[in-house]
Amino acid sequence: MEKDTNKNTYVLQGDDGVGSVQIADEVVAMIASLAATEVEGVSAMAGNITNELMSKVGVKSLTKGVKVDVIGSNVRTDLTLTMEYGYNIPATCQKVQEKVKNAIENMTGLTVTDVNIRIASVNMNPGK
Repeated sequence: MEKDTNKNTYVLQGDDGVGSVQIADEVVAMIASLAATEVEGVSAMAGNITNELMSKVGVKSLTKGVKVDVIGSNVRTDLTLTMEYGYNIPATCQKVQEKVKNAIENMTGLTVTDVNIRIASVNMNPGK
């Protein structure tokens, strides 16, 4: 695997030599964002919208609050979350870390080394 720095895509070489698969870093960030917001207790990514509105916006809005670094076949993600009031922050963050790690690894074949979380705010409105 090698990184194409001009287009922010990552080329996965197949063993059979038939061709290659390119994954844009925004796709990895979107996977992380969607996985994180599926966890109960996470209101949204900081500066992001929730899943209900995702079909109406582009990739740039979905990946706000997510930073992805791909080095070789390893991925490091940094997420900035808005939490719902009343949820246990350490337990919720552990669920987010597991869900994001599993989603990225299952969908891309890359290895997630770190899922770092920063809580930016707490949503005090029960109805999102």
